[in-house]
Amino acid sequence: MSEITRSGGCQCGAVRFRIRGQLGRPSICHCRMCQKQFGSFFSALVTAPDEGLEWTRGEPTYFQSSANIDRGFCRNCGTPLTYRHPGGVEIAIGAFDVRDDLAPQIQVNHANRLPWVETIFEKPVLQDPDFYARQEQVISFQHPDHDTDAWPAGGLKI
Repeated sequence: MSEITRSGGCQCGAVRFRIRGQLGRPSICHCRMCQKQFGSFFSALVTAPDEGLEWTRGEPTYFQSSANIDRGFCRNCGTPLTYRHPGGVEIAIGAFDVRDDLAPQIQVNHANRLPWVETIFEKPVLQDPDFYARQEQVISFQHPDHDTDAWPAGGLKI
């Protein structure tokens, strides 16, 4: 049986990782620190295996958010990447190249969730075909969702 290998990285491509081995349980965390780190309603994280994480291009910059925890991000584009704690390191699910099988299995700090987070997906869906056509005209400087042999240090630019 072959070893599981996954890759991912930040939005600009300055930081890339490879993980070998079985990932832990995917989760979302509603604590205020995670909300602020991700600039969102919650964080979505999955535990990396001990000794299985390798930084293949660059490395995160870390902010120590509390006595025992630091949070890694790309210093160039700001993408949240890691949550390091005494028990190990968790990786942002959104940073993986392939994410569709990493559905969270548990919610952490549920009592701290925003009250409306339970109903956000009940809201109407924008049905404007012109909006989506305009989005297709966007020129993306984002790193693709796969490893590349080379990538400009500051990301793509015109």
